[in-house]
Amino acid sequence: MEIPKRTFDNWRYVIWDMFGINIVNENRGEYRYYIENEEDICRNGLRSWLYNTFCVSNALANSQSIKDRIILEYVPSGQDYLQPIIEAMKENRVINMTYHSYWKDEENNFDVQPYCVKLFRQRWYMVARSTYSYYHEKGPRIYALDRIQGLQRKEETFKMPKGWDAEAYFEGCFGIISDSSIEVQRVKLKVSAGQANYIRDLKLHGSQKERERNEEYSIFTYRLRPTYDFQQELLWNGEDVEVLEPEWLRKEIACKIKRMWNKYM
Repeated sequence: MEIPKRTFDNWRYVIWDMFGINIVNENRGEYRYYIENEEDICRNGLRSWLYNTFCVSNALANSQSIKDRIILEYVPSGQDYLQPIIEAMKENRVINMTYHSYWKDEENNFDVQPYCVKLFRQRWYMVARSTYSYYHEKGPRIYALDRIQGLQRKEETFKMPKGWDAEAYFEGCFGIISDSSIEVQRVKLKVSAGQANYIRDLKLHGSQKERERNEEYSIFTYRLRPTYDFQQELLWNGEDVEVLEPEWLRKEIACKIKRMWNKYM
């Protein structure tokens, strides 16, 4: 399709501004262009997420005629508080929030310094650090956005800790639990052939490697922290997944299965 070069250049600049995708000339002809940072788009980061989300949103927006035949999954958090939290992060502003934890049947109001946000299993989470000295010394904590009852940005600002990195904070984590008391270690799983197809296409973790494969099962290894959320994922797979290593994790899963069995006896 022929378009004016000025229009094409405008589109290029907008694409760069929205998604960070850089379309440049090959310098081998006036109309030869390529994506300069194509590898960045494939990485599991914000740019890739934005691109994929835009593609899905665009497909849905153009499918109003069959909207009754498209079933979506409800995301219970993010609509009310994600935007103000991101704005506070941009300006390093303290936020005051009213929070209702699942573990305590009460609401608490306090100030926090928002460090980062993370999406996991259809829920948005915020890593933030309390401004109160006692809790501040304990470091950042995880807060689920769907448990926030009220939130307000304050005029007070803070300085991000030098060298603090969101990726490093969740290094080796399966999901949202960042427990430094559990070391990053090698985990070895034996997965039935049928279930291995799903795990192969949608990795449990970025460190996943398939070491062995035959008609009956596959062997996968990981480098991660086998925290509670990872253990829950193993149990979700039922009899199709067996923990081979480490031994303590194998015993832990066996104990959980035994306790489940006792409930039905």
